[in-house]
Amino acid sequence: MTALKNDRFLRALLKQPVDVTPVWMMRQAGRYLPEYRASRAQAGDFMSLCMNPEFACEVTLQPLDRYPELDAAILFSDILTIPDAMGQGLYFETGEGPRFKKVISTLADIEALPIPDPHKDLGYVMDAVSTIRRELNGRVPLIGFSGSPWTLATYMVEGGSSKDFRKTKAMLYDNPQAMHLLLDKLAQSVTSYLNGQIMAGAQAVQIFDTWGGNLSAAAYQEFSLAYMRKIVSGLIREHEGRKVPVILFTKGGGLWLESIADAGADALGLDWTCDIGDARRRVGNQVALQGNMDPTVLYAKPEAICTEVGRILASYGKGSGHVFNLGHGITPEVNPEHAGAFLRAVHELSAQYHE
Repeated sequence: MTALKNDRFLRALLKQPVDVTPVWMMRQAGRYLPEYRASRAQAGDFMSLCMNPEFACEVTLQPLDRYPELDAAILFSDILTIPDAMGQGLYFETGEGPRFKKVISTLADIEALPIPDPHKDLGYVMDAVSTIRRELNGRVPLIGFSGSPWTLATYMVEGGSSKDFRKTKAMLYDNPQAMHLLLDKLAQSVTSYLNGQIMAGAQAVQIFDTWGGNLSAAAYQEFSLAYMRKIVSGLIREHEGRKVPVILFTKGGGLWLESIADAGADALGLDWTCDIGDARRRVGNQVALQGNMDPTVLYAKPEAICTEVGRILASYGKGSGHVFNLGHGITPEVNPEHAGAFLRAVHELSAQYHE
């Protein structure tokens, strides 16, 4: 077991003292990097990139090689690996995003769904995790991840991306029994999948609830948060002699921070619509906070990026418990130089808050 050379990300998630605020970016291995585009072209397509552990390792490490300021690596994969392993037949249409060959529409469809074995059905992900962890050699911690049950369900019922989630929400209200069965199967699948990643070497995990914020307050509690709570309660929380922090990220979930903080995770991810200082006052010392710069700030000049970084750091204030990130994933058109200016600014401007 290689000792971590830089553990400030893990320490901040557990609200332990750090020298500077740690930083990483959602989608930090992605299309904004020319080296990523070259690897994807070599692999042939997106799924070939995901399903080849060597390629997945290569693109996971690319942003770390470019930006020494990054305090964590995140597994390169996709949230839809679980539905694919359940037999839904994931594929990608050019310009249209993910699609499924099979679509869930009835209770019988849901009853027929298997719960994937992470080692047999998703072994390529576990191999990628162990390969990345070995190649990192203690440089920074490795984050594993999954989509939330509700977010995965929307893709499975809609057959792909959606703007209004009409089929998923119709099932939720017309046939809540069916929706609960689907979400329960997905919660079991996510729990075993994340535990598999932890055993393979992931040192923290994040649950991406990308579409939870599209629910009503009551529906969010019943159909999204309840299942994330169930997952958190079933996760391995200590491995290799140290705690394995869990981050919950509901995009659009700012109205429900207190409820999310009660779900048992170590940290909450915030999108850019929340004020992080206000969020800190609301949740108190219960959890760490991750976020939350608007990703489109990276289109601005480096001086403006630094100003916004400084504003967010000042809003959070002194002390640990803050992992700096974007409020959602970095977008493909961002200039890599601007991303570098952002990362440098976080370290340079945050030292004063950790004296």
